[in-house]
Amino acid sequence: MDLDLRHLRMVCAIADTGSVTRAAARLGLSQPAMTNQLRKVEAIVGGELFVRSHVGVEPTPLGRQVVARARIVLSELDTLFGDLRDAGETAGLQLGCIHLACVAGVVDRVAEELPGRPISLRIEPSAVLLAEGLAHGRLDAALMGMIEGFDVPMTAPVVTRTLIPRHPIFVALSAGHRLAGEAEIDLAHLRGERWISPPGAEDGSLAALRASCRAAGFEPDVRYDAPSGAGRPLVAAGHGVRLVDPTWPAAEGTVVRPLAGEPQVARLVVAWRRDRLSHDAAAAVYRGLARAFIDHVEDNPVFSAWWHAHPEAHPLL
Repeated sequence: MDLDLRHLRMVCAIADTGSVTRAAARLGLSQPAMTNQLRKVEAIVGGELFVRSHVGVEPTPLGRQVVARARIVLSELDTLFGDLRDAGETAGLQLGCIHLACVAGVVDRVAEELPGRPISLRIEPSAVLLAEGLAHGRLDAALMGMIEGFDVPMTAPVVTRTLIPRHPIFVALSAGHRLAGEAEIDLAHLRGERWISPPGAEDGSLAALRASCRAAGFEPDVRYDAPSGAGRPLVAAGHGVRLVDPTWPAAEGTVVRPLAGEPQVARLVVAWRRDRLSHDAAAAVYRGLARAFIDHVEDNPVFSAWWHAHPEAHPLL
């Protein structure tokens, strides 16, 4: 048996995820099939590529060499096919986006940058789901949020470019909450509150919430699980508090406030498949998404004040 591209993608997926099981899920294989293929590849290259550790699996010295060379081969191949695509093609664009206020303008703004190209939009609360859509070819490009310290790994032919390098997470409270009149909220002052789980828990958002609360001296009482906007009535009724994207205007009966010291920070990235979008088309998608985001900065006056005070967070256009 000779090595082929399937094997190269497999060893890179294992290295990226640190797990044979997670790599198998990413590539749509069963864990036994992945293990069997790995053993065959190791037989071809003449040595063990991965060893178990306390955090999963790690490449051996030979494994690091194979993974590094596999990435070069896959990158060159993806570049070849990406560069062969005509930037003026009219194939439909399958676009994904996390649930941000700017989704209202994403289609129009991207369409302005890619005239004549039909655009479909898939909105997800999870960057992991969007990454899977890109990996399996169901999406061509996506706007994704990455919680600081919990990046979602991407593998070729998916590449990324940072849109917003610093995107603070705010907290939503009932308008009648004892802290609703504060300009910003100290996380430690939310000890004893009931929390609504943040969306995209598999992205690390829930783990990040727990870590931030522990650093503030308490364990959060995560009482409710409500996807996307379903938690707003709970907040308005005073049943709980929740972390929110700061660009959304405060729902009726609620207030949205920044957290002191920014204990929760994300960054927004544009990800795309190089075998689906040329360099110029990807740049056009980036510009469209940037303009859609900027269009909605003023939707929330609290975030608008933060935005204008932090030009370093603005996208590069």
